[in-house]
Amino acid sequence: MDDRPPPDKRSVTVPVTAPARSSDPSPDPSPDPLPVAAGQEDGAAEDMGDGQRTDPRSFIVGAIASLGQVALPLAFGAYAVLDGEPTRLLFAIPAVLAILAVSTALSYLNWYRFTYRIGASDIRVESGVISRAARSVPYERIQDVSLEQKLIPRLFGLVEVRFETGAGGKDELKLSYLAEAEGERLREVVRSQKDGAVVMSDEGAPAETCEALPPLFAMGPRRVVTFGLFEFSLAVVAVGAGAAQQFDFLLPFDLWDFDAWQDRLAGPGRWLAGLGVAAQIAGGTIAVVTFTTLGFLTGLVRTGLREWDFRLERTDKGLRRRRGLLTRTDVVMPIHRVQALRMGTGVVRRWFGWRELKVVSLAQDSGSANHSVAPFAQAKEIAPIVAVTGFHLPDEGLDWQRATRQYRTDQVVMAGLVMFPLAVGLAVAGQGLLALLPLAGFAVIAAMEFANWRFVATGVDASQLFLRRNFLAPRLAIASRVKLQSVEISQGPIARRRGYATLSLGLAGGKFAISGISLDRARELRAAVLESIAGRDFSELV
Repeated sequence: MDDRPPPDKRSVTVPVTAPARSSDPSPDPSPDPLPVAAGQEDGAAEDMGDGQRTDPRSFIVGAIASLGQVALPLAFGAYAVLDGEPTRLLFAIPAVLAILAVSTALSYLNWYRFTYRIGASDIRVESGVISRAARSVPYERIQDVSLEQKLIPRLFGLVEVRFETGAGGKDELKLSYLAEAEGERLREVVRSQKDGAVVMSDEGAPAETCEALPPLFAMGPRRVVTFGLFEFSLAVVAVGAGAAQQFDFLLPFDLWDFDAWQDRLAGPGRWLAGLGVAAQIAGGTIAVVTFTTLGFLTGLVRTGLREWDFRLERTDKGLRRRRGLLTRTDVVMPIHRVQALRMGTGVVRRWFGWRELKVVSLAQDSGSANHSVAPFAQAKEIAPIVAVTGFHLPDEGLDWQRATRQYRTDQVVMAGLVMFPLAVGLAVAGQGLLALLPLAGFAVIAAMEFANWRFVATGVDASQLFLRRNFLAPRLAIASRVKLQSVEISQGPIARRRGYATLSLGLAGGKFAISGISLDRARELRAAVLESIAGRDFSELV
């Protein structure tokens, strides 16, 4: 008979498996916020009563962040106040100090008034200085727990713990910030409430972190740099042009006044023309090289910041991915929540064999349900990851079926209904050369539709659906027939007359649509999917 008193309504029982200690079996008296008693068959992650605050260093991080937010307004304000008279600086300094003091005080109050508590069935957070707000998130709604380290918190050894509920945006719950060890421990305690027992080591650390396993996939500096070279981008040029448009008061003339540009370049243009054709070619080459270099540098920097020290590991909780230079993210994707796979490549990188593998999961990653688990890998590196997720790549003998000719023909006809009237209108307006552009665009669309008709196809085997698409940048989507949520056949007015349909397959973490297939094919796939769903015991997937 169990003589122990019933647990307090605020307590949480966490099943723990650990070897017994030979020393004193009493619990550690240190005031850990999430105590786990090792050496016992059952441990407890205790409810924290009125709640506890995040790490005190969070206040410092918040104060630094708030200073960054007010720095630009203060700079503009100081410029307006001085107005060319440095003597006014004596009056501006007290105002600046007062603003900084208020900002720091508000950061402290926000930290002091923010508390969280790990309850028996939920996580509860209370926040607010003047107006208090309380929020409770049940464990069953938490899809995953991820850790993120931005630059400043990383310098202090802090992490932001994100509880992903699938709602996205402001509905996500996060704790900013906790110590790294505490963040890891909190993640394991919360997952133990959702998924059952969590194996702990004698030191109270999660068992998955006790033994270093070789990563499934990793990218060193050389691989990241190579990846960055394929991420060519002129986004910084567009941003610079937009900034110039917003701050055009800094220029002595209108940036978009082409007559002004022509007048200003008239003199240098005559000088350049006098140098001959070779000098003009050299000038154009320099301009092209400059913009190309800028595009490559942009891709390198962006890729390096995001993918630095990329590591994908297999743990007892799923796939663990860590990456980032300034902002370090640590995400664990439970394998049983992986609903589909997406593999793709680019127009250029396909010729070098580089591909990207994403998993479609219930949890989110930066606002997307697609987690990139191998962003720049060869086929032989992707195959083991696919096998770990429980999926498989299509067999060589898979029966691929293409979309109907009628669907592709209708796409070309609809493009012509837009392009040809536009070309006629430009020709009537006397813009003969511009009228060729819509015609060229129509020719490109027609060629792409023909290529896609030859390449885009669907396949089905005993457990999965496959969708192959995009001729220039091939994509392959793989969905489990069992994990699909819904099956819908839709037909528009033209599709009903022409005999094709769109099959929409519902995924909790995304969409899987097959367009332009025959109505009989759509019904055949729907019947196969429904048969797989009806014949599976979903308790086996938990």
